[in-house]
Amino acid sequence: MNYKMMGRIFAEILALEAFFMLPPLFISVYDGVDDAAKAFLYTIGILIAVSAVLWLVCRRAKRGFYAQEGIVCVGLGWIFLSLFGALPFFISGEIPLYIDAFFEMVSGFTTTGASIVPVVEDLSRGILYWRSFSHWLGGMGVLVFLLAIVPSNSKSGGSRLHLLKAESPGPDVGKLVPKMRDTAMILYVLYIVLTLLNMLFLLAGKMPLFDALCTAFGTAGTGGFGIKNDSIAGYSIYIQWVCTVFMMLFGVNFNCYYLLIMRQFKALFKNEEVRCYFGISIMSAALIAINIRKMYPTIHETIRHACFQVASIMTTTGFATTDFDQWPSFSKTILLTLMVIGACAGSTGGGLKCARVLLLFKNLRRNIHKILHPRRVQVVHVDGSPVDEKIINGTSVYLAAYFILVVLSILLVSVDNKPLVTNLSAVLSCFNNIGPGLEIVGPTGNFSSYSAFSKLVLIFDMLAGRLEIFPILALISRGAWKKA
Repeated sequence: MNYKMMGRIFAEILALEAFFMLPPLFISVYDGVDDAAKAFLYTIGILIAVSAVLWLVCRRAKRGFYAQEGIVCVGLGWIFLSLFGALPFFISGEIPLYIDAFFEMVSGFTTTGASIVPVVEDLSRGILYWRSFSHWLGGMGVLVFLLAIVPSNSKSGGSRLHLLKAESPGPDVGKLVPKMRDTAMILYVLYIVLTLLNMLFLLAGKMPLFDALCTAFGTAGTGGFGIKNDSIAGYSIYIQWVCTVFMMLFGVNFNCYYLLIMRQFKALFKNEEVRCYFGISIMSAALIAINIRKMYPTIHETIRHACFQVASIMTTTGFATTDFDQWPSFSKTILLTLMVIGACAGSTGGGLKCARVLLLFKNLRRNIHKILHPRRVQVVHVDGSPVDEKIINGTSVYLAAYFILVVLSILLVSVDNKPLVTNLSAVLSCFNNIGPGLEIVGPTGNFSSYSAFSKLVLIFDMLAGRLEIFPILALISRGAWKKA
């Protein structure tokens, strides 16, 4: 285990976090909110100090590192980011309990959007900005951003693919172009362009600049932290439709945008995952619209709410335009199913991912055919190409780990004696990085009533869900800390 190289990466991560706290510091100073300004200033000082110490201790580190270090780096890196990122909430006193501040920050970085804040409007603008920006930073990945801006040499460039693989969502991660840094740069350029487009469309709908900025961060990162208690419900119909469209766009695999830019239209239209993603979304919205038609005065309002909530839940964003906890059971069941399915691999969305769902169904069909025709050799194909058996086996292992951890988490949080539906939706929403659940943790509720123990369980779920389970499980494995 190359501990010194890991220390250098942690130093870079913490320095980056300090840099990104400058805008909320300036906002707090401009607004004259002294407590928030001091909180950001103190936290920046702590981050710089810790980063400097780590850098000095680990400056002579060997550059090369491998999968073992990559997995541990990602898991610990996100924990450290959240622990330090929670300090402004706590020091300012706007979130009095550190466990609550930690929960809020993990929810931010993992793009979950689950909150313990009862009245969002009571938070200062600097805190609201940092809260929403954490979505944007965590959406594409902190370490992916680091790979994009920090030059690498020949010794470390190739090995940093392990960081990208450990942090990026989906069953398989590869490079768009030969150089690792170029891949990360392409991903972030696409991410920034789409975010700016989203913000411009929101501004065109006469949304205030600060609101548009925070909403764009939440939409791009598919996080869903609103700056109003009613989320998006209080904004115009135009803004709600803009959010719906961009939530769906950010749920698409970013490789598809690269194919679009490179004019590889044939490969783009062959993408089965994207067809599955939009097909499930359209079908779900249609079924929900039919089911809730009598609850709203017009067909347009019915379709708007159905499309918005399907987009919000499937992309795991978590914004809301209505209290869907009041919808019929059929519609709520569809939403719970979408929580599990999630968006596309390689997007900022959470959930199992449509790619895994496709692979699981194709593998199921193959195994049924094997029972009927034992001697026939069948290979699973996606987009016309055969899928490596390692990826199929990995998907099956991931599904097993997913359901074991979900069931165990539901069991653990049930000690708080809350209703089953509340516990089930809370775990599913946190594990799949959704945000709102049903009943107590519904779109009009929050997670503040859970005990500190249950919040720690849900924090684990949010981190495990965002980092595809194994980087977090690796941290509690003795084998990960042994020398390779």
